[in-house]
Amino acid sequence: GLPTDQNSSFLRGPAKAPGFIRWALACDSGNDWSEGVVNVGKVLRKGDLGDLVLNDTGEDRQEDSVRITTALARLTANNARPLCFGGDHSVTFPIIRALAPKYPGLHILHFDAHPDMYDKLLGNELSHASPFARILEMGLVERLIQVGIRTMNGHQRKQNQKFGNVTVVSMQDWPPPSGTFDFPASAPVYVSVDLDALDPAFAPGVSHHEPGGLSTRELLGVLQTMRVPGGVVGADVVELNPDRDVDGVSAMVAGKIVKELAELMLRWPRGAPAKL
Repeated sequence: GLPTDQNSSFLRGPAKAPGFIRWALACDSGNDWSEGVVNVGKVLRKGDLGDLVLNDTGEDRQEDSVRITTALARLTANNARPLCFGGDHSVTFPIIRALAPKYPGLHILHFDAHPDMYDKLLGNELSHASPFARILEMGLVERLIQVGIRTMNGHQRKQNQKFGNVTVVSMQDWPPPSGTFDFPASAPVYVSVDLDALDPAFAPGVSHHEPGGLSTRELLGVLQTMRVPGGVVGADVVELNPDRDVDGVSAMVAGKIVKELAELMLRWPRGAPAKL
């Protein structure tokens, strides 16, 4: 868990999310199994390292960013593949900064209502609206695919054009062509899921309500059918804001996505046949 929301631009609250996602995963209303009939709950509990201790005061954002990178680099050095619970979307940059040296040619599949490509927002270069600008300007990934986008503006479009290695699947163009989520055999893939990729009807517990998004089933459908022969090397679920949730609905959606991500990571390991 990465309990931080000091880089959020509108509302705080996502720092509380890791505990709510764990609650959803353990809730007696469900069970431990993914839709592919894999007991992912057992794997998730065994691998749960708790929450990383972060300051989250807003006074030294760089310190927490480095702390995340250091912790994730230690995990990847031991060949662990992280599945992180945010927190706001700013956590993805320090995670990728840790993973990129181990996985050259890394691809990111990014679900979001927003491109998160601002050079800076409100003067903050580590804003949750800027992680992919930092990732791309540092050359940490070979390709970024953004799915669910419906808030593109002129500045972020120029950013995408500047970097060049960005594919945007906007909601206006949904559904995408067949094969969009078939990755090259040599490409390791990281998956980042911002819950506001979903329409607020499905996940109201987010800071930024943006109508016209994906359904839960559409997002799960991508996870369940994407082809990643190069392996899924990590993932995150971010931007759950429990303060805005309704009866735990969004936390349960986040838990559902975590279970399907866990199955995805088991189905597409790095450099070894799947063991399901």
